[in-house]
Amino acid sequence: MVELLGAGERSAGAIGEQFPISAPAVSQHLKTLREAGLVRVRVDGQRRIYSLDPDGFAEMEAWFEKMRRFWSGRLDALERELKKEDKK
Repeated sequence: MVELLGAGERSAGAIGEQFPISAPAVSQHLKTLREAGLVRVRVDGQRRIYSLDPDGFAEMEAWFEKMRRFWSGRLDALERELKKEDKK
């Protein structure tokens, strides 16, 4: 769904047509993405129009970067220790 919305906004019905799941399942997935801050929804008459929320992706990318920095040093240290053990 995220990749589909990457091409542009879509109605819930148009999104649902792309997947072999029920309409309630599509709605649940979209609700989860919306609650995670990854998609926005706007009302257009009877339709719900979904689009990606760049702010949510920026927040997620910031978290990924934090995790990369955290693990990078630790994995480097582990590699050094493992190399010490190999030399023994």
